[in-house]
Amino acid sequence: MNLDDLKFLIWERDKMDKKLYKLMNWPLIEEIVYSESSDPHRILGVQKAGNQTLVQAFFPKAKEVYLHWIQREKDKETGKLTDFAYDAKMQVADQDGFYAVLIPAKKLDGYYFRVLSQNGSETKVTDPYSFEPVLTKEDIVRFQNGIHYTIYEKLGAHPMVVNGVEGVLFAVWAPNCRRVSVVGDFNDWDGRVHQMRNIYDSGVFELFVPGVPVGSFYKFEMKLKSGVTYLKADPYANASQLRPDTASIVTDLSEFAWEDAGFIRRRPSFQNGSAPISIYELYLGSMMEKDKTGALPNYKVLAEKVIAYVKEMGYTHVELMPVMEHTMDASWGYQITGYYAPTARYGSPMDFMAFVNELHKAGIGVILDWNAAHFPKDDHGLASFDGTCLYEHQDPRKGVHPLYGTLLYQYERPEVSNFLIANALFWVEKYHADGIRMDGVGSMLYLDHGREGKEWLPNAYGGRENLGAIEMVKHLNSILKQRDPGVLSIAEDDAAFPMVTGALDEEGLGFDLKWNKGFVNDYLGYVSYDPYFRSHHHGSLTFSMVYAYTEKFLLALSHEEVAGGKPGLITIMPGMRDQKFANLRLSYAYTMVHPGKKLLFMGQDLAEFDGWNENEVVDFNLKTYPGHRGVLAIVKALNGLYKEQKALYELDEEPEGFEWINHMSANESYVSFARKGKNAEDLLLVVANFSGTAEEIKTGVPIPGKYKEILNTDAKAFDGSGVVNARALSSKEIECDDRAESITVKLAPLSLSVLKFSPFTKAEQKRREEENALILAKENLKHTQEEELLAQKKAEEAIRKAEALEQEAKAAKLAAKQAKESLEHARMHTMDALSAVEHEAEKLRNMKSKKED
Repeated sequence: MNLDDLKFLIWERDKMDKKLYKLMNWPLIEEIVYSESSDPHRILGVQKAGNQTLVQAFFPKAKEVYLHWIQREKDKETGKLTDFAYDAKMQVADQDGFYAVLIPAKKLDGYYFRVLSQNGSETKVTDPYSFEPVLTKEDIVRFQNGIHYTIYEKLGAHPMVVNGVEGVLFAVWAPNCRRVSVVGDFNDWDGRVHQMRNIYDSGVFELFVPGVPVGSFYKFEMKLKSGVTYLKADPYANASQLRPDTASIVTDLSEFAWEDAGFIRRRPSFQNGSAPISIYELYLGSMMEKDKTGALPNYKVLAEKVIAYVKEMGYTHVELMPVMEHTMDASWGYQITGYYAPTARYGSPMDFMAFVNELHKAGIGVILDWNAAHFPKDDHGLASFDGTCLYEHQDPRKGVHPLYGTLLYQYERPEVSNFLIANALFWVEKYHADGIRMDGVGSMLYLDHGREGKEWLPNAYGGRENLGAIEMVKHLNSILKQRDPGVLSIAEDDAAFPMVTGALDEEGLGFDLKWNKGFVNDYLGYVSYDPYFRSHHHGSLTFSMVYAYTEKFLLALSHEEVAGGKPGLITIMPGMRDQKFANLRLSYAYTMVHPGKKLLFMGQDLAEFDGWNENEVVDFNLKTYPGHRGVLAIVKALNGLYKEQKALYELDEEPEGFEWINHMSANESYVSFARKGKNAEDLLLVVANFSGTAEEIKTGVPIPGKYKEILNTDAKAFDGSGVVNARALSSKEIECDDRAESITVKLAPLSLSVLKFSPFTKAEQKRREEENALILAKENLKHTQEEELLAQKKAEEAIRKAEALEQEAKAAKLAAKQAKESLEHARMHTMDALSAVEHEAEKLRNMKSKKED
């Protein structure tokens, strides 16, 4: 205490009533004056002083303060209790605005302050320090254990009536602060005025402030033990200012009257595993142009546009990219700063409630994209909230996202997991959301996600699993199913974590659906190849069915495929313009008939060539242009087909709902398969030609019968060339693809046909049997004729062989005779030669005899 303060206290002591002066607790007064009190109720308000009552107040900017109190006394004449009003000028205990007065009464039956300002105006103030805590010890214990599922009704700012007094309850969790005050336009943003109480030493600061109107701006002023003072927005605020301003806004969510009870009752059957779910994913800012002032359209206006478009196209649901408040447009809503507030870009919380309400009345489900994986470092947000790493981890190896530089939640802390779990429930229970799509689940579940080497820390068991995140996810899905059955919980997971949609009692995570990123990546990789080269990548087309039933999948051609500098899907399709459109029509059809729920991002049903960015609006005028018009038409037709044909959804999560017919024809680049419902008559046959040439594809059929084409992506209605199968195809008893019967389907290049099965009628079956009998008789006759011809050929062949043998015998006999004659001739010749030799020998003997003679 400096000399001036000491002199003032001496002056105050001499000026004040001596008895009042003795009642002053100067250390506590100093805490109030220097805004360092964590329990202002200890000194402010009404205190007993023997048979009298001490009232103390702090009004830093007041000129004079009067206490107006009520004394309830018994009327001497009537005996009835009567209220008597009294006024007393309060004495200045501290020149910075601390006032006190001693009232000669054991208790006050009511009171308020009349505060005169320096300019002479007078304000009536009901003492905020005259109220008991609103939060109970049970509230605190449940919050500290992470099981207060409606904590959003306690923390934050809540208009209410306490002891007949209207006001707002402010409460915030900031356990490491020395002092917390609520500041706003109702107290000139002065942190000295409404210092809050740390109730039950829990770290939760609370104050009920009478007279604060709905619509007031506010923040919490934090003072650390170091003396540093700063402002934070309310983590539980139900509304916020429009960016770049960041103040929270007092809001009463109970004012809205919902009209969607019928839809909510139908919801469990509307979106279960055996129901058709086709989602239109959208960013609200890209739905409509800004007005002349540059303002974005209101939620109510957007509802009209969205309903008209979604109903026309036949989608069952919309999925909104995050509508929670966020400062940075370029984050698309994923860097959330106000988890409990719909963004003010499009209007108020009531306006967003009206948006959901109108969509429900139109029969459209609403799924909200929600990011519990990370949060931004904005100064007014959750980062270092109470001067410590309250919501995030202190170690950057666990507390900083490696890709975005954002902060990661400390899921192990019960109050943090409670904040997130209650938030998901809040959007379901307060805004009637029909589903929560959890972003970045893979980065939550693994500590090394996106990290290398020493950039991450293992869990307590030396593993890479984030045990806190896993427990939080399971806890959320468990309580969501208990409290709000029928609401969808959807995981966006790229980390191949096992049993994401597995049952909680079987060690699964308990999600209802998981985005099938493997399918999307493989398929888009396959279809981006020129058809000439697709045969070498056939496995990418068919591999998804190897694991199709390991999870409950949603096939999401989402914003992730066309945002962040990526082009539109049609741009990655190979070929000339017509081929690109044919490939895209084929792709959308293949996705629709493939097992799994469906999602398509805005603009892609119009075949926008450019990728999406948050600053542009979808070019809905493309629907008038050839090619684009055809893609829009086939998406509409596919949505209709999906909802009409039970085979496409009834056994969507059961292996019995799918049967490959031919997935081995890589060289020809085609596949055929069956989709099945619970009844055989619901069967569909799908034949898809991914090659660049027209084909007549013979394919086996699972059941003999008629197959009527009900959709062909090459139909002229879709701006195709018109190669279709106009007449029903009756299966023939011609074996193909290991099936006894088959049909031949005519397909244009890059096209897909869906054929509806129907059994033969009795007459058709009888005619078919007669035809088959005739065919069999003809085949038997033909077989007999072929056998007779074969026997005749064999006989002729035997004769030819016999004749050949006879000729060979004659030739041999002649050859033998000739050989005999040649031998005789040679013998005679030899005899003649011997005779000649003998003759010559005789002559020689005679000549020799003559010589001797």
